[in-house]
Amino acid sequence: MAPISYFGKKRSGKFARFIYALVFDLDGVGMPQLWDVLHQMNKGILPKATFVVNSGTGLHLYYVLTEPVPMYPQNQHYLKELKYSLTRQIWNRFTSSIKQPQMQGLMQGFRVIGSGTKLGKGYPVVAYRFGARVDLGELLEYIPSSNGERQKLEGILRKSSMPLAEAKEKYPDWYERRIVKGERRGRWTVKRDLYDWWLRRIRDEIRVGHRYHGVMTLAIYAKKCGIEEAELRQDAYSLLLPYDEMSIEEVNRFTREDVEAALSMFNEDYVTFPRDDIARLSGMPMPVNKRNWRKQAEHLGRARAVQAFDDPDGRWRNREGRPKAQICVFEWRQQHPEGRKADCHRDTGLDPKTIRKWWDCPPPAVSMRDGHITVRVEPSREVSDWLLDALHDGSQD
Repeated sequence: MAPISYFGKKRSGKFARFIYALVFDLDGVGMPQLWDVLHQMNKGILPKATFVVNSGTGLHLYYVLTEPVPMYPQNQHYLKELKYSLTRQIWNRFTSSIKQPQMQGLMQGFRVIGSGTKLGKGYPVVAYRFGARVDLGELLEYIPSSNGERQKLEGILRKSSMPLAEAKEKYPDWYERRIVKGERRGRWTVKRDLYDWWLRRIRDEIRVGHRYHGVMTLAIYAKKCGIEEAELRQDAYSLLLPYDEMSIEEVNRFTREDVEAALSMFNEDYVTFPRDDIARLSGMPMPVNKRNWRKQAEHLGRARAVQAFDDPDGRWRNREGRPKAQICVFEWRQQHPEGRKADCHRDTGLDPKTIRKWWDCPPPAVSMRDGHITVRVEPSREVSDWLLDALHDGSQD
């Protein structure tokens, strides 16, 4: 459960009432990291947690607030940014053996004290009181002022909200539609290319520590793109086996329960989930549109004009008709019939994603390399005789 109270029928940000604590999940913690976490807290390098919880293979750090904070939308935005910034401070090379921090939202639930950890029921979650309750202003002091994040958070904290009574007076149409009638915020449906693109990315690029969030964001995009739930579930469960095979430790397996929990985000309440948050949670960068609001045809036309000016002879073009990487992968497989993708990567230096792309593709029929033409055909006696005759005649064609 998360340290949040709710009203209404659903456990979502829309129905959140008060938040009572900020909780940070710290993985990759052995005894050296545990000692360093406590050392940094005692020395004031990190804020002192109210409770330090043994979660089995890591720590949960609970910062219980002196006063619960109402979960107004602007407060949720502030607290979310504060939690991301503090996560980057708490998760460092001394406190965790995992290099990349794992970002988690405010609504993230954690194992209840006394319940079983991933190690089993014989190893329950145990909490230790460590420090006092904390004020939000105290936590803000641990954000470095040099990188601009602290000023940004202070600005968010200073912003005040418009009382509902004032909003009713100034925006009566909005008040009638959203408050009285309870209508949802308007949105548009995105074409399914976004969903397919994200599914390909989380298949190839996801890493341990972000697998749950990969499926979670897939569910968000499915709702955003109008994908049927049956198709989403089929795609999500197709990731179960490869995700589980990525597990480094036996206690860190990826299970059906993880998939089901992530699929709960297939909900209209999350279709406006911010892109930057998806990037943080999934651990994968999100590309930004670089067309400067130009249409695709205009943008590509300008790019080709610059390309023609920089390289009028067109030396950049691949005139061989097929990617060289495809030929390289095919030739390596011909020489190593029992070889693995990892061996191909080590021998050729090609990117693993490129190797997976061309691993099972049929070879090109005709290719050229260093001025030599290669013709690939199914072996037969007639073809072999023809090639031998051509070589015997000294043909250069």
